[in-house]
Amino acid sequence: MSGTTGNGASKKIVPVKFAHAVLRTNKFKQMVNWYTTVLQADIVFQNEVLAFMTYDDEHHRLAIGAFPGIVDRAPRSAGLDHLAYTYASLGDLVATYERLKAAEITPVAPINHGLTLSMYYRDPDGNKVELQIDNFATVEELKGFFRSNDFSKNPIGVSFDPDELARQYHAGVPESELKKYRPEQGLDPNFMHNMGL
Repeated sequence: MSGTTGNGASKKIVPVKFAHAVLRTNKFKQMVNWYTTVLQADIVFQNEVLAFMTYDDEHHRLAIGAFPGIVDRAPRSAGLDHLAYTYASLGDLVATYERLKAAEITPVAPINHGLTLSMYYRDPDGNKVELQIDNFATVEELKGFFRSNDFSKNPIGVSFDPDELARQYHAGVPESELKKYRPEQGLDPNFMHNMGL
């Protein structure tokens, strides 16, 4: 629905930002520990059943609740597929991968979507979390990729080895090479299974 301006013209009214997500869980402590580790988030409030956390200037970006009567979601259920978090640079993504690997948290599916270089993780409840960087500098370039032959031929992406990405990054391989979309590399045959699809 559109609103109206002072002169009677209609305008599109949209949210100014995406504020937060809330996850229900039967594994409260594990989930709180996992998200504070993965996102390096600060807890702004916590009691026995609720935790609110943030990693930036928003009052909270994620809340986790352990409410009575919650039942685990059946595998392959309909609903939200994953949460995605964008990092400022390839260096930040590589450093996060290495930090999490040292904490024994590893991605289940690293993939170059063309638009993004992404690593998918699973939290203790099995929810997927995508840590990513944009592969293009501008929104116009990102939107343009949607209209490209590369995307229409393969709208999912190609797999990559995050250890090899980190090795090449530290060796000084240009970021443009590391983020380059190479459709011929193909997709790991286990990708769909690892993504729970």
